[in-house]
Amino acid sequence: MELEKENILIVDDDIHILELLQRHLQALNYHVYKAVSVKQALYVLHDSTIDLLITDIQMPEIDGLQLLKYTAEHYPHIPKLVITGYPSVDDAMSVIKSGATDYLTKPFTKEELKQAVNRSLETAKKTQQQKPKKKLTATGYGQMIGQSVAFEKVTQIIERVKDNKATVLIEGESGTGKELVARAIHFSGKFAKQPFIAVNCGAIPENLLESELFGYTKGAFTGANENKNGFFQAANNGTLFLDEIGNASTAVQAKLLRALQEKEITKVGSQKAEKVDLRIIAATNNNLQEDIANKTFREDLYYRLTVVQINVPPLRERKSDIPLLVEQFLKKYGVEYKDRLLQITDDALKMLQRYHWQGNIRELENVIQRAVIMSDGKIDIKDFPDYLKYKIEFPDASFSSLQQMEKEYILKVLAATNNNKTKAAEILQIDRKTLRQKLK
Repeated sequence: MELEKENILIVDDDIHILELLQRHLQALNYHVYKAVSVKQALYVLHDSTIDLLITDIQMPEIDGLQLLKYTAEHYPHIPKLVITGYPSVDDAMSVIKSGATDYLTKPFTKEELKQAVNRSLETAKKTQQQKPKKKLTATGYGQMIGQSVAFEKVTQIIERVKDNKATVLIEGESGTGKELVARAIHFSGKFAKQPFIAVNCGAIPENLLESELFGYTKGAFTGANENKNGFFQAANNGTLFLDEIGNASTAVQAKLLRALQEKEITKVGSQKAEKVDLRIIAATNNNLQEDIANKTFREDLYYRLTVVQINVPPLRERKSDIPLLVEQFLKKYGVEYKDRLLQITDDALKMLQRYHWQGNIRELENVIQRAVIMSDGKIDIKDFPDYLKYKIEFPDASFSSLQQMEKEYILKVLAATNNNKTKAAEILQIDRKTLRQKLK
């Protein structure tokens, strides 16, 4: 008989109850995950798709109520069924407030368990049916490509912020496409016709960044021969994208904070403030929390920037998107290099999905660009650099002590002489007493 589609996680510190529940649920054709503690349950929730949580309340260290509260916020779609041997009115109220859909008291029959599970799952299905269905088939958003769960999480946040001017901080490793996310926010929303100005704070020398951002007046410094507007004025009414924001000096950070708080900027060399109306999107691959602890980034600016946070996942966490990205890059470079519209073999694609991609999407694009150039026809494994290919990890060479090597050699001689110690001593040119000592 086939298993039901639901996966059920059961949590109880009593092994006997766990086994009983498992037998009953498997007899009802459910797939069961077990956890003997809340900590173990969290690992299962993180790594698996769970359709129903069944938990005890009374458990050592962390009790089931805390698990219910955690699940209610982190996995709100999962119905929760509580089983306890210590029922009380207070417990019942706490359980209901924590979001449990049903409550079973030990001991219980298999039929009572079956009915409680059915009620919990049905309640969850009705709740899901009332919610608008999510679009899961889309493969692109702006210039971004993907259909993985990780990709969808990013696009859902973009949908919420694209039509307002809330400040956004985009975090992610180098090469994950943070600027593409910023462009998607701007160009998919109602401000798309307004300017989008991208500034790499890490590429502009520190002593020039302030004047480039805010502009300067004539005579403000040597070489300032005329008044000049900065990036803030250029992006007015639109979006200013500040990439590598963590590289901005503390002096520039102070002026950025004022610009965000007061919505006005002051040119270098001027005393007059100018009003600006724009959206700030910042991006970083630094850990700004560590920078705050190290006093290199202002904590007050950090909280101003993080009205909305978007974490762009690394490519290794969205490997199901690799075939789509490869297809996009094959088209891009096929057109660029004229008549090079190539296909890729299944083996080559599998190898790309196996690799870790420390350089993320940027590294993948470089690999595909090279393959398009190097290939004579269909792209295959041979067209990729060696570092992508399977490696055998040999253990580090280990060295034995001289005494150990000596003992091993003596044992070999003994084995060759059928354990004749007299003959072995003659071959080794030592006496039998020395031979016995060396074998200890």
